[in-house]
Formats: sequence, structure tokens, C-alpha cells
Amino acid sequence: MADTIKLDESWKAALKAEFESGYMAALRQFLLDEKAKGKRIFPKGSEYFRALDLTPPDAVKVVILGQDPYHGEGQAHGLCFSVQPGVRPPPSLKNIYKELQSDLGIAPPRHGFLESWARQGVLLLNSVLTVEMAQAASHQRKGWETFTDAIIRTVNAKPEPVVFILWGAYAQRKAAFVDASRHLVLKSAHPSPLSAHNGFLGSRPFSQANAFLEGQGQTPIDWALPEMM
Repeated sequence: MADTIKLDESWKAALKAEFESGYMAALRQFLLDEKAKGKRIFPKGSEYFRALDLTPPDAVKVVILGQDPYHGEGQAHGLCFSVQPGVRPPPSLKNIYKELQSDLGIAPPRHGFLESWARQGVLLLNSVLTVEMAQAASHQRKGWETFTDAIIRTVNAKPEPVVFILWGAYAQRKAAFVDASRHLVLKSAHPSPLSAHNGFLGSRPFSQANAFLEGQGQTPIDWALPEMM
């Protein structure tokens, strides 16, 4: 799969054993079979690893974990919580923007395109990297979770401290092995409208992340997203 789909070379080297594993061969075949049946898979193939392409291992400062790609038309493009330009921000992202404004005074942008964060070192990683259109969670337990565990292990092993932002129980379980004695691990409720008022709103993850980075002598993230033309 790494040879046929665009992937940053440093990630390709770090994940070489994963790409050569049996589970990844089975996952690749599953995706080929689904496409052969005429099923539409999101995001498009060239964007499966978009989060890795934009944020190479050496550049990772912050990790935000999501679960599955958006399964609506035109939404997913390989970054968790982010949607393509021209697509209205989904409810969870709107709550992320509310917290961003409360935390740092940054007014919500009119779009949901988070690529600016990724280019600054925010790894916007979903646990599962593909989904069938209109079928939420349809590609869970096909192998992606094992692959993304390996990504998190790679970041956990970095000598530089990293901020892990874990929203909701799923993300917290997935990254339970992260070394909190070296890295900053921020946990709160998920920004979903169902849970945002149970500990997400008011959690101030953005200012905490930047304070930690600055304390480590690293450049903070500019969380203000540029407006789209």
C-alpha cells in the first residue's frame, strides 16, 4: 500500500514493518474488494495518509486523535475533525471552535479546513483511515487500528516531548500507553454535542499545549486558522 499511495518517506521508513505485515496486506485487499463492488470509500486514496504527509515524524509537536473519517459526500480529506474547503464545519468542530474562542480569544473561522494546524506540527490522526460513504464505522476492525497504534508508538518514542490531546474515552483508551512522564497528555470529554458540556468546554487544551511547548523551548502552534479565499 505504501508503494501505491502517497506517503511521506520518513513515515514510510518508520512504518516499514507495518506495511510488510500480513494485516496490512489483508487491509489492502479489503479496500480493493470494496471498490470492486462499487462502494465509495472516503477519503480518496491519495489522501489516506494525508495527516502523515503534512506532519512528518520529526515535525510532530501535538497529536489530536479522532476515530473515523467523516462519511458524508465531500467531507473527509485525511485529517481528523477537518473538512474540505467549502464544507460547513460539523457539530464537533463547531464546539472545538467554541473552546478555541473561549481559551485563546480566536474567533471561529467560516470553514472547517484544519490543514494550517497540520503544517505546524499538529498530527490530526484518525484511528481508522477509511470509511464507506454513509456507513459510519464501516471500516473498523479491518486493520487500521493496529497501523495507527504503530504511528502513536512512533511519536511516543520521540526524544522531544509531545502534547497528546485526547478527547473522549475512545481516544484515551487508544493512547493509554503514551508515556505521560515525558509527554503532556490532555484528557477531556469529546467535543460532540452529546458530551461537550461534560468537560470538553472549558478544558483549555490549546493554551495548555502552547504553554507546554514554550516551556520545552519549542515554537507554539498558531491555532488561528487563515480564512479561505
